[in-house]
Amino acid sequence: MPVDISSIPAGLLPADGTDWQPVTTGESGAAVLHDRGRGRYAKLVAAVDAGELAAERDRIIWLGDSGLPAATVLEWRATDDGACLITSAVAGVPADRLDAAALGHAWAAIASIARRLHDLPTADCPFDRRLASMMPLARTTVIENRVQAEFLPVSMQHVQATEILGRLKDQLPQRQREEEIERVVCHGDLCLPNILIDPETMHVTGLIDLGRLGVADPYADISLLLANARETWPDEVTARQADAEFAQRYGIELDAERQSFYLLLDPLTWPA
Repeated sequence: MPVDISSIPAGLLPADGTDWQPVTTGESGAAVLHDRGRGRYAKLVAAVDAGELAAERDRIIWLGDSGLPAATVLEWRATDDGACLITSAVAGVPADRLDAAALGHAWAAIASIARRLHDLPTADCPFDRRLASMMPLARTTVIENRVQAEFLPVSMQHVQATEILGRLKDQLPQRQREEEIERVVCHGDLCLPNILIDPETMHVTGLIDLGRLGVADPYADISLLLANARETWPDEVTARQADAEFAQRYGIELDAERQSFYLLLDPLTWPA
């Protein structure tokens, strides 16, 4: 839904004459504005969601301090009416805007940035997205009938949410053992729109939308990335080749069962 800038409460945006333009893409539910002239984005939420936006602010700062490419927090505003996070724009184009040939050229760099992110020391990361917190969230989402079925794998979109949750519960002990051994710092929503690419060099220029960043199983990221990239690859043969290239570059032997588990869990952990 387009943002009516005139309805934004006073004090949330800087009174500096900026021509803020609404951003209509994205699925966060927040209002996002773009200042092309100064290379900034503003993300605005109601007061009830200010804590979540503050947590995203802290994650952006943390990832930038870790040395990985990300936006810079420029300003934070909070009032009784809501909160506003202003960040620098990250150069480049979202990877989902690349065609299959261009994505193929950028694919090695995408695998490398995932590996760099997952190599960050988990002891230094104060944010947690492990199954001990994600599964209760999934249960609540199912109980409140808030599962967004369109984000499930197509083959599962007509399966009852309670059945999906049951499948996840059956696998939980095994997945928690794997998580304990292999936990990493995850992006939390590592899909192509959140990876920016320099269209000239095909290098990754930054990771954005960090509200779900935290310690988790690496497949929380890997499963989403590979599934999302399938929407760009022209056929299953190409997709499988890309998966194999990713695995080789990342340094992993892909586990289809873990991929499936996290593809089912993810849509159960998003707000409505």
